[in-house]
Amino acid sequence: MGLVADSANKALKETRGEPESRGRWLRAAICTRYGPPEVLELREVAKPAPGNQQVRIRIHATAVSVTDCRVRSDLSSAPFAMRFVARLAVGFGRPRQPILGSALAGEIEAVGKGVKRFAVGDRVYGYSGMRFGGYAEYVCLKETGGLLTGGLVPAPLNLGFAEAAAIPYGGLMALHFLRSANVRIGQRVLIYGASGAVGTAAVQIARAFGAEVTGVCSTANLELVRSLGAERVIDYTKEDSPGSNYDLVLDAVGVRKTSALKEACRNALVPGGKYMSVDRGAPRMTASGLLRLTELVEAGKLKAVIDRQYPLEQIAEAHRYVEQGHKRGNVVITVTREDDRLLQTP
Repeated sequence: MGLVADSANKALKETRGEPESRGRWLRAAICTRYGPPEVLELREVAKPAPGNQQVRIRIHATAVSVTDCRVRSDLSSAPFAMRFVARLAVGFGRPRQPILGSALAGEIEAVGKGVKRFAVGDRVYGYSGMRFGGYAEYVCLKETGGLLTGGLVPAPLNLGFAEAAAIPYGGLMALHFLRSANVRIGQRVLIYGASGAVGTAAVQIARAFGAEVTGVCSTANLELVRSLGAERVIDYTKEDSPGSNYDLVLDAVGVRKTSALKEACRNALVPGGKYMSVDRGAPRMTASGLLRLTELVEAGKLKAVIDRQYPLEQIAEAHRYVEQGHKRGNVVITVTREDDRLLQTP
């Protein structure tokens, strides 16, 4: 079932410090109650054993997403309609899975019975969905994904682990909405919030699909968005009209932020055009989607955008930064300690 076989909360035991027992334990950032970033604590928990059709992954890098921050804070910043359903999945009084983090990159360290797609030593990356478990040195996941688990696939050959960890969350979200809108060659697409994790991926993927892209962001991020392939970039702090005749307007920020320009975007569509928000619907985060992202990465059409990197010990600080709402692309957590070379591009 992910990181801990029976109940993750039962595994929250401190080690006694005996050197010979170190192989049976792992470091993890634990969230046993909802609250501010300070509720995240670095502890040692029991190392999981892979079950049937599971692999144990040694995680080298993970990422802090807006979703992670919402879950940690009791989903109080999530849209009202999403809260009840989300709490069914993550827990009402406290997180059902205390080790958060859904995007991850690492190596297969052990395989369970019946595993056919992976072998020990394989480099992988993936999205664990509501199973979480990414804020730890090891996690066990089903090789084929599942209802609450997005998927696991071989990592792109041209990315290091830190870059690979920055791809799944924003990449899968962007891919889902662009596919749902059937974006194709010659269409005009506007990405509101083009400098965040979803937005930076959406700009690049829409371009790869052949669309003409307009990005909306703040003054500080205009050049970044332009460098990702946007033909036009609009500064939402200075302009309040996006123009018109867009086939798709994708709100990559969500309902928690608005502006005069954002409201105007709703009326900037061609007849039959679509307005979509990342806070509406349930995005499909699948292994097949990850494979498509890998193709784009290896073809040079999608690159990881990383704002900051923090060690696992500074997970609370990383959450505080993400909650400010001004990150450029992704915030990555480096879990590997003894060899930072593993995190770099091959």
